[in-house]
Amino acid sequence: MMLTIPDVLDPQQVRQCRQALEQADWTDGRATAGHLAIKAKRNLQLPADSPVAARIGDLILDVLGRTPRYLAAALPLKVVPPRFNRYEGGGEYGNHVDNAVFSVPGTPHRIRSDVSSTLFFSDPDEYDGGELIVQDTYGEHRVKLPAGHLVLYPGTSLHRVTPVTRGTRYAAFFWTQSLVREDSQRSLLLELDDAIQALTQQVPDSPELSRLTGVYHNLLRRWSQT
Repeated sequence: MMLTIPDVLDPQQVRQCRQALEQADWTDGRATAGHLAIKAKRNLQLPADSPVAARIGDLILDVLGRTPRYLAAALPLKVVPPRFNRYEGGGEYGNHVDNAVFSVPGTPHRIRSDVSSTLFFSDPDEYDGGELIVQDTYGEHRVKLPAGHLVLYPGTSLHRVTPVTRGTRYAAFFWTQSLVREDSQRSLLLELDDAIQALTQQVPDSPELSRLTGVYHNLLRRWSQT
């Protein structure tokens, strides 16, 4: 399942975050790449101990905890604190699959990367290139969203970021360990949840809503891993 969630951050939040990112101290992104990914990765990242990363990351997690669409789609159990990258001057990230498990810096916790997410801080007209390209069984999906918008997709996906040939692309990226490990099951639950929400608006007094809601929770109970 690949899903876009618009306006996760409002324009004022985007401006404040963008100003902080522009003034932050960036390091070579290859420092966090694996032995294979290091050959494909050319970008800048905020270091793990960056106070800017911590401050903006906390804001993102707080907002996501109040974003129904993200909660319904990702069914989050644990979230890796957001990280931040910057692409410019031909910077790119070639085809790769994210690590299956990530350690949370400064803690003993480890998180499985069921769902990958990118939150954009640059508008599409600010840079050329920089598309996130995600491959699945239906082909390639090209993503270049307005600032404040979020895309999430299965952590198992092969994906890349095309070279940024003009301007600068700022983004946050992070991973979610879901209550439901399998993407196909999460997709079914989201489809069922969407149908329940639509019926609630159309026929709010229907007794079938209780039955459908029960089916949703019984499936979640069957598939969830805590």
